[in-house]
Amino acid sequence: MSGHTDNSIFIDADIDLVWSMTNDLESWPSLFTEYASVEILEKAENTFKFRLTMHPDENGTSWSWVSERTLDPVNHKVRAYRVETGPFEYMHIEWTYLPEGAGTRMRWVQDFQMRPTAPVTTEQMTRRINTNTPREQASIRDKVEAVARAAAPTADQVQVPEQV
Repeated sequence: MSGHTDNSIFIDADIDLVWSMTNDLESWPSLFTEYASVEILEKAENTFKFRLTMHPDENGTSWSWVSERTLDPVNHKVRAYRVETGPFEYMHIEWTYLPEGAGTRMRWVQDFQMRPTAPVTTEQMTRRINTNTPREQASIRDKVEAVARAAAPTADQVQVPEQV
């Protein structure tokens, strides 16, 4: 059985801001609540190989793995996969960004399979991802929207042309 998750969130911010903030790998430990560190191992044009380390879990284990992420800024898409798969047979991720009104719809689709020796089944991991992803996306939304609000001119900064 393969695992599949599909989660999206509306972010009240311009697509360029959402794209730039969520694809700045070095900022991920402050953008995501679950990542303790990120180390960029290789960069070739729009492809990054990097190590992610999570904050310790309830058992004190700090999970870490290497992923590769390729950005398609023209189409606002990202494709990623785990290079060091750990308990996964495979993990493939696609992020898409679509303009929606004045904001952006950010969507993460994950396809994966757990190893028979993994500490959780594919079904359990699907539930875990479907619990954690909306929480992470909401946290990211709040941080991006705060930056967007801070950058927006206030009413007293907006210049109204004088009538002639």
